Amino acid sequence: MRFGETLPNAFGQGEMTLWFHPVCAAYKLPDSVLEALQETTDPIPDRESLQRAALKCKQHPRLARIGGAEHSRSGQAACRHCQEPIEKGSWRIRVVYYEEGRFSPGGYIHVSCSRAYLETDDVLEPVLQLSPALSETDRQELIAAFSAG
Repeated sequence: MRFGETLPNAFGQGEMTLWFHPVCAAYKLPDSVLEALQETTDPIPDRESLQRAALKCKQHPRLARIGGAEHSRSGQAACRHCQEPIEKGSWRIRVVYYEEGRFSPGGYIHVSCSRAYLETDDVLEPVLQLSPALSETDRQELIAAFSAG
């Protein structure tokens, strides 16, 4: 199953459709997902969890800025929240903005700054969801980093 957003084609005439995993759409396009859930009577797997994620993101709009987590590659990036450098090899959260059908990079934040920057304590679940390339070992390390931070 996937979720499509139809937008005017930026490269020509007509429209284009951007496709998302349903739970990713719930975090990036909460209003559209909630509207779709309300309008359809079709059975949707995990309807309740999609609705919960979309409502969480609607209540805390900065959650939509999460672009996943990764290890800092160089130590040159500064945290968007505290402005301090993010140490090489430490966990950081990518900040992205979704506007007009495009994802634009917005920098990084420390895991320890995530709760303050994203304005909620409920950060780990969306970070893990939006970090699909992490190995199980990386996921466990990230969970530990959140617990320590």
